[in-house]
Amino acid sequence: MKAIDALSVNSIRVLAADAIQKANSGHPGLPLGSAPMAYELWANHMNHNPANPKWENRDRFILSGGHGSMLLYSLLHLFGYGLTKEDIMNFRQLGSLTPGHPEYGHTVGVEATTGPLGAGMGMAVGMALAEKHLAAVFNKENYPVVDHYTYVLGGDGCMMEGISSEAFSLAGTMGLSKLIVLYDSNRISIEGSTDLAFRENVEERMKAFGFQTITVEDGTNLDAIGLAIEAAKADTERPSFITIKTEIGYGCPAKQGKASAHGEPLGVDNVKAMRETLGWPYEEPFFVPDEVYAHFAKLAEEKAETEAAWNVMFAAYCQEYPEMEALWEKYHSGVDADSLMNNEKLWLEQEKPEATRSLSGKMINLLKDEIPGMIGGSADLGPSNKTEMKGEGDFSAENPAGRNIHFGVRELAMAAIGNGIMLHGGLRAYVATFFVFSDYVKPMARLSALMGVPLTFVLTHDSIGVGEDGPTHEPIEQLAMLRAMPNLRVFRPCDATETSAAWLTAASSEKTPTALVLTRQNLAPITGSSREALKGGYVIDDCEGTPEVILIASGSEVELAVKAKAELEAEGTKVRVVSMPCMELFEEQSAEYREAVLPRAVRKRVAIEALSDFGWGKYVGLDGAYVCMKSFGASAPAAKLFEKFGFTVENVVNTVKAL
Repeated sequence: MKAIDALSVNSIRVLAADAIQKANSGHPGLPLGSAPMAYELWANHMNHNPANPKWENRDRFILSGGHGSMLLYSLLHLFGYGLTKEDIMNFRQLGSLTPGHPEYGHTVGVEATTGPLGAGMGMAVGMALAEKHLAAVFNKENYPVVDHYTYVLGGDGCMMEGISSEAFSLAGTMGLSKLIVLYDSNRISIEGSTDLAFRENVEERMKAFGFQTITVEDGTNLDAIGLAIEAAKADTERPSFITIKTEIGYGCPAKQGKASAHGEPLGVDNVKAMRETLGWPYEEPFFVPDEVYAHFAKLAEEKAETEAAWNVMFAAYCQEYPEMEALWEKYHSGVDADSLMNNEKLWLEQEKPEATRSLSGKMINLLKDEIPGMIGGSADLGPSNKTEMKGEGDFSAENPAGRNIHFGVRELAMAAIGNGIMLHGGLRAYVATFFVFSDYVKPMARLSALMGVPLTFVLTHDSIGVGEDGPTHEPIEQLAMLRAMPNLRVFRPCDATETSAAWLTAASSEKTPTALVLTRQNLAPITGSSREALKGGYVIDDCEGTPEVILIASGSEVELAVKAKAELEAEGTKVRVVSMPCMELFEEQSAEYREAVLPRAVRKRVAIEALSDFGWGKYVGLDGAYVCMKSFGASAPAAKLFEKFGFTVENVVNTVKAL
């Protein structure tokens, strides 16, 4: 190892150890052990340009073991991504650019928010899938304008989490050869040796998934790591998995190879001993020699030259293929919300009862022509979710230009992969499953919301209307679960107009993911349904003068509310029906609008929804009531279930009278 390389690797280690010690909080084990592989990758194999962190053809790097964030922050600081020494010194402090786990959109150079172990592996698969698809769409002979790798670094914890197996199984099936996994194999987890709970042959598992597997016995050997990365690149058929054997807490005599190195500061004396062991002659905390900064600056200049060469090629490509330049612009310029909202053919008309899942399918097949970068699919439920884009082909190893993704029965990985596709850029993704299985989706939907990634979740079979499949497949608490999540819009439409509003909201969102919650059973068109649904809640059926009672409903129960209103008014009660397809959008409206829809003076209110009543209290108030689910469902035809659980005109009328 050259002296400057050794000094550079140790600079990464020392910055990480000092930052964690100053914060008195953090995870030094991974940065100390993985510094050599990260340095070798970033310095000698990865195409990236600190001067333009969003260069479209850069290689992507995801730190799946997000607890080791100081490894990434040290790299970003040394390469000149804008993280200052002061930022490093403020590690884990309020408002700093160096939070405990890497956060996308918060720190320049962070490609994905990571922390939940394995999530980064799934998102990396999504990025590699996006690269393969875009390459199939845009590349021409002599013009590989989309040609980059996705690298992801994680450890034993990432490999234990089931999401990794889900995602890697799909990656092998899809032949994502530009996905390269760096496995930090230090054989230690929080509770001790991995022998306690993890004795499988990881490499054999990865081979079974269809990966090329490579092993580096000494994780401090830069040459061996470099050869492994180049061997991974050379395989153009399979993704690659590189096991790199390391020592957790490398260089700290009291901690190296021990579980205690994982998640706590080394301690002042141990940091000092680490400096001595590494041969680091500088006692000053956070000190990096000038020659190291100069070395990284030179590397950054070389990276900039790589982008400059690509820019020359891309300019020639645009000149030779002006139609492809125009298409590239469409893919990469985002969605024009006004154009979508004002496009009349995107507002569905409904003449007969129809399931909102079917109406959603129609919207998908209209939007695909307006948004060429639209891509997505289901967790083996395409025919049920109605998510197929007709005539667009299936994405596969053999046909990467296909726009329909078959995720298989892998809901958790599907959502992570959807995030990765969106994070990559250039594409607009949706993912789909049954609503009850949003339980499997939720952890990655939470990351979508946290990152501000506007992924669309199509969630069908939305209530006890599932019917004969019974309580295992009938969602109850799931709507409340999703509504509780910050920065997620949950849209449960009642008919064609509201389904159009839901999809247009989702497709034009810039920073907020959307869950579309859709019926299995047919719903009749509602006379008062309107584009006011874009406001989240609106008066769908009103009375003359001031109402005495307000019925508030969403989805399939709006029709029930309208029918109950008719009976109540026949008996002389003034009733207003409010459709509330999206509480989050309603809360974004002005106080004046919300008061006009739900006037405070009207205290007799009933929420009607064939799911849990949790969360409706803010609209119903202390004097109101609920016609909602109080238990799990049952197995029977849908009509029988709605009757059994009280979703009848008679029960709504009696509930109002009892107020």
